[in-house]
Amino acid sequence: MKMEVSKVKGFQDVLPPESLKKARVKEVIEKWFRLYGFVPWETPVVEYDELMRPDNLPSEGVDEAVSDRFKLQDRGGRNLGLRYEFTFQLSRILKENPNMKMPIKRYQIGEVFRDEPISARRFRQLTQCDVDIIGDATINPDAEVLACFADILKELKVEFEIVVNNRKLLESIIDSVEIQNVKGVMRELDKMDKTGIDEVKANLRKYAEANQIITLLRLLEKDLAFFKENGFDGVDELVELMELCKAYGVKINFNPGLIRGFGYYTGNVFEIRVKDSKDSIAGGGRYDKSVGKYLGREIPAVGISFGLERVTEMASVKMDGFPKVLILSIEQDLAAIKLVVKLRKEGISSGIDFRKVGKGMDYANAMKIPYVVFLGESEVGSKKYKLKNMETGKEELLSESGLIKKLGK
Repeated sequence: MKMEVSKVKGFQDVLPPESLKKARVKEVIEKWFRLYGFVPWETPVVEYDELMRPDNLPSEGVDEAVSDRFKLQDRGGRNLGLRYEFTFQLSRILKENPNMKMPIKRYQIGEVFRDEPISARRFRQLTQCDVDIIGDATINPDAEVLACFADILKELKVEFEIVVNNRKLLESIIDSVEIQNVKGVMRELDKMDKTGIDEVKANLRKYAEANQIITLLRLLEKDLAFFKENGFDGVDELVELMELCKAYGVKINFNPGLIRGFGYYTGNVFEIRVKDSKDSIAGGGRYDKSVGKYLGREIPAVGISFGLERVTEMASVKMDGFPKVLILSIEQDLAAIKLVVKLRKEGISSGIDFRKVGKGMDYANAMKIPYVVFLGESEVGSKKYKLKNMETGKEELLSESGLIKKLGK
C-alpha cells in the first residue's frame, strides 16, 4: 500500500518568507514583554487531563477550548492531554511553588493545541503569547498589560482599538432589570456579534419578559457616566483603568456589552480589535478566583493573551535577510572560511558558497540575500573585498574593517 505523504489536517508548515516574518514579530513582542519587566516562563505541553476537565475549571457552561482539547494516554494508562492554553497551568504551578515572591510578572510564548474544526484561518496548533501579573489586587496591572500590548501593536504598525468592560458592572446591569438567570443572559449576549440582535432578543425570552429585555438592551447603550451616577457595581474599577491608561498614553473605549467568558473573569475585561472592525486580535482581563484554587485562597491575577500567527498576519515589519551576506569563494576556500568566521564573531549573519560564481549568484538572488562578497586571488592578495549590493547592483572595494562596518549597520 502506497503511503500518502502529507501533513496532518489542521496543522501547517511555516516556511520562508513567512517564517522570517513570524520570527521578527516574535522578537518585537518579546522585546516589549521584557521592557515591561515580564519574566519568561515555560510549562509542559502535556498535562494530566483531570486538570483540564470542564468541571475542574471556573467557567460556567462549556468552554470550546476546553471541550476541544487533545486527549492522550501514556504507557502507564494515565489520562493526559495537550495544553490548549497557558492560564489553567498557573494554578498547578502556584500549588507546587506556594512560596513564590509576588507580584509575579510572567510571559510565555509557545504552542497550544485544540482539536477543533478547521478553516482557512483556524488551525489545531497555534503559537500563543501571554502576559500575566499575579498577586496585585490594584488596577495598575490591568493598565500595564494593556499598555504593553498597545506598544507592541504600535511598533508592528497594526491599527487597533481597545474595548473594556467590567464583569461586576455587567452582572449589576442584568440584576437591575430583575432577571434571575444572569449567566444564561450573558451567554446569549455573548452571541450578539455572531447571530445578530434579533436572534439574541428571541433567545433572551427564555430568561426574561419582553419589557425586561427592552430595558436591558437600552441600558447596554448607556455611557460610563450614567452607570457611575446611578451607583452600579464595577464602575470605579473602570474609571480608574481609564485614568491609568491615559497616563500610559493608551486610549480605551467602554462597551457595557463586552463579555469575554462567563465564570472565568471577575473584574475588568478587555478585548483588542482591528480598528473599525469587530475582528478580535487579543483578549484578557482579571481572573481573581482561578490561580489560587488549589491553595484554598483567592490570588488576584490579570492577563492578556493573543495568537502570534494572527498578529504576524497583520504586522508590518522590516525583515532582515538570512544570511545577510554570502561569500563566494573563487578557489579561495580557506580564506573564505577565515573571513566568514570573523564576520560571524562580529554578529553578522554570513554564509559561504564554494560553487562557481554563477550558481552562487543564482542562489543569493533566490534566497533574497542582501549582499555577496567575491573572494578571489586578487582580493586575498590586496586584502580588499568586492562587496555587491544585490538590490541596487552597486559594487565597492572594502577593507576587512570597512566590510565589517558596512555589514554591521
